[in-house]
Amino acid sequence: MADVLGLGITHFPMLAGADTHMANLLKTTLKDPDIPADRKDPRNWSVMAQREWGDDQGTTAAGEHRARLLAGLSRCREALDEFRPDVVVVWGDDQYENFREEVIPSFCVLAYDDTEVEAFAVLEKLRVPNAWGLPTDTSFRMRGLPNFAKQLTADVLTSGVDIAYSYEQRKGVHFPHAFANTQIFFDYENVGREFPYPIVPIAVNCYGEHVIARHGGIAKFADIQAGERLDPPGPSPLRCYELGRAVARSVAAGNKRVALVASSSWSHAFLNDKHWHLRPDSESDRRLYDALVAGDHDTWRKVTTREIIDSGQHEMLNWFCLLGATQELGLELEWSDFVQTEILNSNKVFAVYR
Repeated sequence: MADVLGLGITHFPMLAGADTHMANLLKTTLKDPDIPADRKDPRNWSVMAQREWGDDQGTTAAGEHRARLLAGLSRCREALDEFRPDVVVVWGDDQYENFREEVIPSFCVLAYDDTEVEAFAVLEKLRVPNAWGLPTDTSFRMRGLPNFAKQLTADVLTSGVDIAYSYEQRKGVHFPHAFANTQIFFDYENVGREFPYPIVPIAVNCYGEHVIARHGGIAKFADIQAGERLDPPGPSPLRCYELGRAVARSVAAGNKRVALVASSSWSHAFLNDKHWHLRPDSESDRRLYDALVAGDHDTWRKVTTREIIDSGQHEMLNWFCLLGATQELGLELEWSDFVQTEILNSNKVFAVYR
């Protein structure tokens, strides 16, 4: 009989970077000439945003934010170690990394063997120094469990949910940072050393209509207003919820101790077009967080693809997978925390389900 733990964490790339660079996404946004000047003027921002921006453009706030995030990660790692899983299954997004123009699967199990992962590939791309002062070419081993991953894939397919699988990483690109940072952040004090639990990633096409159109990243408003050539949508929130249920049924039928992890921040400022990419959609995030705390699955099941995109909540599809799994297995929320920010790109949520 399987035993299951549910966790929700963030893979926020800037947490791996120095405090002086944590607000870089906002600083880049402020250079966009097509955002109205009054919107970019800190004097017109919310009280919270002005306080965070301060007189050092967010460096002090970054330190405070880091402390909250590390506290949440520590709580989740403690639960993981207490549980002692045989395998950690992680739902994460592929941000134009492993999957590009050749194929964009809605869902894909990465049934990899042990993989050497570049720790700071995303930070190098963003030209951000890492928080540990380690060499930029630092790498670590992510242990895989391919036979478990293959059986999981077979079970999900048989249950009626279509899912792709991959045995090999795309050549010439870095490992998807949603999964790389999950291991790094779970093992924050030991980057580059061996994490004791194998990881089976499940890639979710969270970026949908923006995955190729924006290369999973930031778009300037001139390009948006000129008319983007959008891609087809990603899987609906409800389909992600059903995937979570299918994964849960597969796990429950086995005999392993399995940790199910949703890895993502919540609404992202750079995806929140209606607020000019300047802040996350905290109002929408709070509504879903309140439902999460209340165990209100109906509210989550009613969320539409359009609502997700309009709020910049693309990556939250990973959490819909987790919520589906917790409902299927009867897991209850033991602890959670909502970490809000106005200037550091995204709100973050941590959760432990047993």
